[in-house]
Amino acid sequence: MANNPTPNASYSLTLRVKIHNRPGKLGEITTAIGRAGGDIDAIDIVSVGKDFLIRDITVNASSEQHDKEIVEAVSQIDGVEVVHTSDRTFLMHLGGKIETVSKMPLKTRADLSMAYTPGVARVCEAIHQDPEKAYTLTIKKNTVAVVSDGTAVLGLGDIGPAAAMPVMEGKCQLFKEFGGVDAFPICLNTKDPHEIVETIKRIAPAFGGINLEDVSAPRCFEIEDRLKEELDIPVFHDDQHGTAVVVLAALINALKITGKKIDEIKVVVNGVGAAGVACSKIVMAAGVKNIVGCDQTGALYAGRTENMNWVKDWYARNSNPNGEQGTIHDVIKGADVFMGLSVPGVIDENDLKNMGRDPIIFAMANPVPEIMPEDAAGLVAVMATGRSDYPNQINNVLCFPGIFRGALNCRASRINEQMKLAAANAIAAIITEEELHPDYIIPSVFDRRVGEAVAREVEEAAYETGVARRERATSDSEF
Repeated sequence: MANNPTPNASYSLTLRVKIHNRPGKLGEITTAIGRAGGDIDAIDIVSVGKDFLIRDITVNASSEQHDKEIVEAVSQIDGVEVVHTSDRTFLMHLGGKIETVSKMPLKTRADLSMAYTPGVARVCEAIHQDPEKAYTLTIKKNTVAVVSDGTAVLGLGDIGPAAAMPVMEGKCQLFKEFGGVDAFPICLNTKDPHEIVETIKRIAPAFGGINLEDVSAPRCFEIEDRLKEELDIPVFHDDQHGTAVVVLAALINALKITGKKIDEIKVVVNGVGAAGVACSKIVMAAGVKNIVGCDQTGALYAGRTENMNWVKDWYARNSNPNGEQGTIHDVIKGADVFMGLSVPGVIDENDLKNMGRDPIIFAMANPVPEIMPEDAAGLVAVMATGRSDYPNQINNVLCFPGIFRGALNCRASRINEQMKLAAANAIAAIITEEELHPDYIIPSVFDRRVGEAVAREVEEAAYETGVARRERATSDSEF
């Protein structure tokens, strides 16, 4: 089965090569890179000597080992010297990816006296007398804390808080770029759920919302539930709900293509961790009645005792209405939709053939999905993955910037189910009936309409459900 990642920018490197002036040397280099499986992105001249050229050649590879193979292939060419190699991903992270900047210059004594002492004391007193003014007079209005303990980072697992920082920094970048939301990464050096909750509660006054990130299951459920009850600002575990919102958006449009109704389909979910449970809950809230979850032990069903925890117990009691048992290969028979939030290679072509008419496959394991699109070709009506190099990428960035933008706009006290459903419908609605295609059921992450649409619909849902605390006519211009 095909499972080798294609060359991509995440394994991009720049080779600085010294090429002796001999005819055809650049051609030899490009040929060697091509034979090694590299994808050349750019070739630039750095300097010219009497009998040599120095060029920078930027190449996309598929892994760190592939990087080494490309460098070795170029090094073997007579008359070519690899002077230096640079990993472009690491270069992007040098010194971190975000910074704090001042919104206004401090050039005079007057500026300083208003921004800081003594003028700032008047602003502090105003907030002391009316705590709600923190939303207009501090960064609380537009700032989210991205909090992690580093226990479930991407596909890397428990790598700790320091190693989680690059991901959290990147998350903050996405908040700003796609939602205009200021965000700050906070990685906690504890795995204790109680300590995590207490720490977040103590820093919460500075923030308008809390985005939990890469916290392992089932601890993440307890942490989020407690924070939602004990804080008066939105708490959102993106690994759960961000994934779920985008999955529902994709499902809404995929069902339009297959002509099936959401309350009549059978959905099989492989992987009942944080994302799998959240995806199951949101599609059930949207109308799915027959959903079966699977883990390494097999199907979850009421009464199962092996390899269970309190989250799986809830799942077993609230799903699988026909009490199906067995492996994923057993319960996928007759299914209309497969959602994979697990590991590579879980299903194969035979499983697809055993599904119902025009099956929908969301294989979201990264970087290698539960089944590769090449292997599913011709056997499915719609295919989506979590990867950017295939059509229909299920990507949380379509969701969380807009959700928080909408929640902050109306000073929502929480992000509820209605707001999540509104976000999913807003994402789905970006694609018109005329544009809808099996390879285009979800908009691009760079479609700037998405964040605005999600924010608008989420804000409206917050007002309709009574969690918005800002009067619609309120203006921040009162000061």
